[in-house]
Amino acid sequence: MRKEIFTEDAPAAIGPYSQAIQVGDFVFASGQIGVDPKTGEAVEGIEAQTHQVMKNIQAVLKEVDADFSDVVKFTIFLDSMDDFATVNELYGAYLEKPYPARSTVEVSRLPKDLLIEMEVIVHKQ
Repeated sequence: MRKEIFTEDAPAAIGPYSQAIQVGDFVFASGQIGVDPKTGEAVEGIEAQTHQVMKNIQAVLKEVDADFSDVVKFTIFLDSMDDFATVNELYGAYLEKPYPARSTVEVSRLPKDLLIEMEVIVHKQ
């Protein structure tokens, strides 16, 4: 059974996709970017965007009664790997051991020319 997940506390989809889809015990969340859901505006700088992305992911997780401890996989897309250390430190502050699996890749461009996007896979226990 597939269930669409939506919360007003994260930016609305800007295309034909869902914020997340739940299938059984798994939730597949679309990428979140550094956009404030209240204003619809991007926040400035890699630090602010990283925090906003994590808050947006947290809002989607809350909608399915989950939190960061339920995330089994993060994928991080960066505009520049020069930001890796900064993102790694800020991202890590939201998590506890055992840490989820993670991939981080540099991409040529992100939506709205932002600096970071993250997506997650959640296993609800």
